[in-house]
This record gives sequence, structure tokens and C-alpha cells, in this order.
Amino acid sequence: MYYLILLGQLIASGTHIISKDLATRISPPTILFYRALIASIFFFIITKIFNSHRKIEKVDYKYFVILAILNIPINQFLFLVSIKFTTAPNVALAYALSPIFVFILAHFFLNESASTIKFIGIAIAVSGTILLLTEKGIKLDSIGLLGDILAIIASMAWALYTLLGRKITQKYGSIYSTSISMQLGFLFYAIIYLFLPNKDNPLNFSAIEWVEILYLGVITSGLSYILWYMALKRIEASKVSVFNNLQPIFTTILAIIFLNQAITTIFIFGGIAVILGVYLTQKE
Repeated sequence: MYYLILLGQLIASGTHIISKDLATRISPPTILFYRALIASIFFFIITKIFNSHRKIEKVDYKYFVILAILNIPINQFLFLVSIKFTTAPNVALAYALSPIFVFILAHFFLNESASTIKFIGIAIAVSGTILLLTEKGIKLDSIGLLGDILAIIASMAWALYTLLGRKITQKYGSIYSTSISMQLGFLFYAIIYLFLPNKDNPLNFSAIEWVEILYLGVITSGLSYILWYMALKRIEASKVSVFNNLQPIFTTILAIIFLNQAITTIFIFGGIAVILGVYLTQKE
């Protein structure tokens, strides 16, 4: 099972690299439109294959709407915009913070208990994040800083999606819950996309670009999500989430290989602080 978790982390790390490459040639709004469309079709087919359809109770309609908005129009949109402006490893580190955001939300809004070691972990992770942000200088007109901030907001949105989705996933199953949030999220985003200017023409996409978009839609939004829940069925959630700490490492290695990116000393120390902080928040 652990090799499946590692595979999932490699897929997620590859997502940062591919998204960065795509965003240099295609606008993030256009990338998201076709990624979300493909993911919606993928999960529609998977739902039919596994016959995982459920009748949604009226009381849960609002939760599916909230999850759909958090998933695509907010989380995935901000992810693609942020990665256009900043580096792939920086975005990966921002998403490595999501378990901390989940913990903070659960502690203050769901009254979940917290130990001293968890608060120490939060402090260390926040310190590492601040270090990374200050590397580019605190200038409001800095594109790189804007990208980092958007990535952190996207990570917060994913944390809220994860927290609110726990109950829904337990009630309706992971595949069906994800399918509805993907399809409904795509519908909401498609309405917004119609009014956006300067949309890229898909007829001008190269074969490589279509392969990359398919990767984001099928492999990232589809396969990696299924692998994640397969792991959660067999291994404690706290232990599985620790593997998220590998994602910034894998992304950095891939960025060096495929994007010829130079890694700074500040990034290394800031990254270590973030990963250590997240690890401490997962300790019992």
C-alpha cells in the first residue's frame, strides 16, 4: 500500500511541473476549463462503472454547492494562477501547509483538542512560510510574492474543502462525493468562464499541451484522488497525511530536472521548517 501512496505523491508533484509548463503558453482560466471538463467526464464514467450513485438528501445540497465552489472556482483556479507567477516548489510547499490549516479550522470551529507539540509545529511551519515569502522581498507589486500568497489561499481553500468534505464523503462515499463536487464545480466555473476575456482557442493547442491537460484532468484530478482514498481505507489518516511532506521534495527535484530551476539556501531552510512543522502537527 505504501508504494501506492508514493505513486500518488509523485503524481501530485508532477502536477506542479506540468501546470507550470502549461501556464507559460496557455492562460490559467483556459487550462482549468478543460482540466475540469475532463475530470468531470472521468468521474461520471467511474461513478457509472462502480455503480456508486447515491440519492442526495435535501439538507446536504448546500454542502455540495460549497464543496463544488471551493474545489474548482477557488482552489484549482488559484492554484493555476499562482503557479504562473511563482515557482512550482513554492506552490508545493504552500499545499504542504494544508494539514495545518485543517488542524487550525478543526480546533477553533469544531473544538478538536490540540497538544502543545501541535502548536509548536504550527509556529515552525508559519516561520518557514514567512521566510519563503520574504525571500522575494515584501513588495506589493512583486509578481512572485503575489503567486506565493495566492498559493497559500488556494491551500486554505483545499483545507476547508477537506474539512467540510469529511462528513459528506463518509455519508455518500468518496467517488460519488468527488464526482458531484467536480461536475457541479465545473458547471459553476463554466458560467464564469463564458464571461472571461481572452480565452485561448483549443484548436491551437499542440499535442503535447493536450497530453498535459489530460494528465491534469485524468491522472491528477482522477487517479491520484482514488489512490488517496484507497490508502485512507487501510492506513490511519494521520499517517497517510505525513506523506504529503514528500511532495515539496519530489517537486523540487523534478523542477531542477525539467525546469532547470535553481534552488536557493532560503528555500531549503524555509522548506525544512514547513515540512518539520507539518510533521509535528501530525504527531499524536
